[in-house]
Amino acid sequence: MLAVSDNPAATPVVAVSASGFAAWRERQTELARAWLDRGAFKGKQGQFQWLPGASGAPERLVAGAGDGLGLATFGELSRRLPAGDYRLDAAPDSTPLQRRLALLGWGLGGYRYERYKQSERAPARLLIEPADAPALAECEAVAWCRDLINAPTNDMLPRHLEAVARELAAAHGGDIELTVGDALLERGLNAIHAVGRASADAPRLIDLRWGDATAPKVTVVGKGVCFDSGGLNLKTAVGMRLMKKDMGGAAHALALARLVMASRLPVRLRMLTPAVENAVSANALRPGDVLRACDGTTIEIENTDAEGRLILADALALAAQDAPDLTIDFATLTGAARVALGTELPAMFATDDAVAAGIAAAGAAVEDPVWRLPLHAPYRRLLDSEVADIANAPAAPYGGAIAAALFLQRFAGAGPWVHFDVMAWNQRSRPAHPQGGEAMGLRSVYRYLAQRFATTA
Repeated sequence: MLAVSDNPAATPVVAVSASGFAAWRERQTELARAWLDRGAFKGKQGQFQWLPGASGAPERLVAGAGDGLGLATFGELSRRLPAGDYRLDAAPDSTPLQRRLALLGWGLGGYRYERYKQSERAPARLLIEPADAPALAECEAVAWCRDLINAPTNDMLPRHLEAVARELAAAHGGDIELTVGDALLERGLNAIHAVGRASADAPRLIDLRWGDATAPKVTVVGKGVCFDSGGLNLKTAVGMRLMKKDMGGAAHALALARLVMASRLPVRLRMLTPAVENAVSANALRPGDVLRACDGTTIEIENTDAEGRLILADALALAAQDAPDLTIDFATLTGAARVALGTELPAMFATDDAVAAGIAAAGAAVEDPVWRLPLHAPYRRLLDSEVADIANAPAAPYGGAIAAALFLQRFAGAGPWVHFDVMAWNQRSRPAHPQGGEAMGLRSVYRYLAQRFATTA
């Protein structure tokens, strides 16, 4: 879809905005203007038109950029154009970031999950220059994240997530530590063990470290529920159908770690992924059970389908012991966040206003928007328990996303912490965003980290 390469025979593509179209049209040959008029091309988003060369045959392409070059400009072209090589020849009035987003959009729009079923045709390939390689790296990280989410659970159980993390660490010189099965109990990671113990595939904590030990500490935590049946509070058939994506937070954490390590950001990275399957068995976690998290907090189980926050509680409490300069977690945590913001806009909660503003600004710049919701302290009462320090879910159906975030905040430590409640799935296809697994907030966080830690991105 994207490749750093050169092919003189590649078809040149020009991107023209709607506002700049009239002036650009006047500079074209009479024959080209006739083709533009016949195709009713006006530079609108989603339009494209073949144009003739000196021989009169179609030799180049113009694409509409609408209000300006961006992620959606080429977001459908790789699947609408004939297979072959293309190159961006010109994009008048565009900034380097807009160009990068347009290239990225071409690659993201051409993505398909093809492990089990091949597409009928290969996508058109856009050739890019070495200077555009960061767009390729970003595209590959997002595609990898999508692949992990799209994988069916029989090929994405906790042991498979472990294998993925091992390969990632080996590729970038990271160190990895695994705590599996009953060894979790020995470390006091009781919540991870309790959620995952009913599965035939043992629960585990994946702990990856990379970078200079003296660099600023950035810890990323990802919810790795490889399948969520709901446990004894069993989900409906409809509610369970897409639960292969409940490890979407882990996929985001892995993809962010990949970007950080590949670009060699000057940070001390730690990635923690609790990986479990929330299954049903004779030893499954029960409503009313009380767990002791690794920091000593006791948790009453109000609902076994609120399991993601349990495994994150152990991981966040463990992370807090290192006193990181910044902790970020990704989780497909609540339906309530989807009710509040829909499926295409991830919810962000943060304890530091400057960090939240920085991530939001980065997301707006790279067309990977996030929306901050409040950590409304009075709602902590929704998690009150008569028998434990805290309950894992409210009894009432209101404010669920905030309540879940407040639950996690208890374990996140005193340092700056950001929590993303993501859908990790496109319910519909749109330019650069095909239906299926999706990275949400990944690129915004990476850009923020790259800017904060003074490197190019």
